[in-house]
Amino acid sequence: MTQQTHNDRGTAVVTGASSGMGALYAGRLARMGYDVIIVARNHNRLNQLAEHITTDSGRSVEVVVADLADAAHLGKLEEKLRQDASVTLLVNNAGIGTHTPLLQSGVEEMTAMINLNVTALTRLTYAVVPGMVARGRGAIINVASIVSIAPELLNGVYGGSKAYVLAFSQSLHHELAGKGIQVQAVLPGATATPFWDKGGLPVDQLDPNIVMSAPDMVDVALTGFARGELITIPSLQNEALWTRYEQARQAMMPHLGSDAPAERYQPVSVH
Repeated sequence: MTQQTHNDRGTAVVTGASSGMGALYAGRLARMGYDVIIVARNHNRLNQLAEHITTDSGRSVEVVVADLADAAHLGKLEEKLRQDASVTLLVNNAGIGTHTPLLQSGVEEMTAMINLNVTALTRLTYAVVPGMVARGRGAIINVASIVSIAPELLNGVYGGSKAYVLAFSQSLHHELAGKGIQVQAVLPGATATPFWDKGGLPVDQLDPNIVMSAPDMVDVALTGFARGELITIPSLQNEALWTRYEQARQAMMPHLGSDAPAERYQPVSVH
C-alpha cells in the first residue's frame, strides 16, 4: 500500500497493544487511516507489530514501551499524550482480570488490578480529553466487560473495576457529547485472548459456545463505534434486553433523591 501523505484521521493511541484485542485494534485502526501509537510492556512484540502494521497499512506506527501499573511510566505517557495534538482517539484496552474468588485473592494483587483497570485508564483519559475538547474533536474507547453489569460472574474486584469503566464512560459521554467528543464503552464477553491464561483459567476450559474470537470482537466493537454507540455489547443477540435495562435505569434516576425517607423505611409501630 502506498504511504499516505495526509492524515485526516489523526493518531490513535492503543494501550495493551502487544497481543489480543489491543493488537487487533491497532491493526484495524491503521487500516482505517489512523497513525498509531501502540503501548505495552513487551518491547519485542510491539516492534514486530509495528513493522507488520506499517507494511500492511502504510501508516506511521510509534512504539511506547511502558508498564501502566508503574506510576513513573504512566506519568511519562500522560505527559507525552498531553503534548501530542495529533491524538484523536484513545483506546483504553489495557487491563487485567481473574476468575479467582475474592476471598482467595491477595489484596495486593487486587490493588494492582485497580491501579491498571481504573487508575491508569482514568489518568490517560484526563491526559487527552482537554486537548480534544480544545480542538473540538476526539474519541475515547474504553474496553470494559460484561461483568460491569453482571459482577457475580467473576471476581468482585474485577467486576467492580469494570463497573467503574462503564460508569466513567457514561459520565464522560454526558459531559462531552456536546463538545465534539465521542465516547464508547465496549463490554466484551469471554473472548479468545491471552487474558484468560494470565488470569489462571485457560480459554480452552471455557464452554466454546460462550467464547468469541478476538477478531470478531474487535470488528463488532468498531462497527458499534462507527454507528456512534455509547455502549457496545458484542455478544448480546437481543438488543431489546439492553434497551429495557437502560430505560429502567433512566426511569429510576429522577426518583433517587428525596428530602423524605421512603415510606418502606418508616418505623414499624409495636403494640
